[in-house]
Amino acid sequence: MKRSVGLWQLMGFGFASLGGTLLHFLYNWLGKAVWIAPFSGVNESTWEHMKLLFWPMLIFSIVQGFFFKDYSDFWCVKLRGTLLGLLLIPVLFYTYNGIIGKSPDWLNIAIFFISLGIAYLYEARLFNSGKLSCKRPTLAKIMLFAVGILFVVFTFAPPEINLFKDPLTSTFGI
Repeated sequence: MKRSVGLWQLMGFGFASLGGTLLHFLYNWLGKAVWIAPFSGVNESTWEHMKLLFWPMLIFSIVQGFFFKDYSDFWCVKLRGTLLGLLLIPVLFYTYNGIIGKSPDWLNIAIFFISLGIAYLYEARLFNSGKLSCKRPTLAKIMLFAVGILFVVFTFAPPEINLFKDPLTSTFGI
């Protein structure tokens, strides 16, 4: 199984990289259609960039789950990997912004791919180690679903804190 896990994780990274990149532009490409807003970036806030990681990882997890039915820890691994990727985006962004005080576009883009790569590598490590003991896989699924709900809700009604603030327009949400 170890060899196939690596291939699956590589495919997931590729899918999420392409999907997240497309989602960055999709809202504007579709004329700011409200139906796509919960899934794509509606502004340049850190939160919206976290969405670009979450949805492709979730979609790939659902597909991958059909092939990992016998792996009892699957959803706990996916929850941990997804949360790690989501956490890394603001941590890396605000850390380097605090150090250099500037936000070059190439570094912002790199943060997305670095966070995604680390998340998939972490998942691969968990899958291959067999040390994780998932006692409540249904709870892991519910937690992923709850994160998805937050992305939908905060697209339309974001809290007015910097995580949700578009640095270009100083606005929040749509």
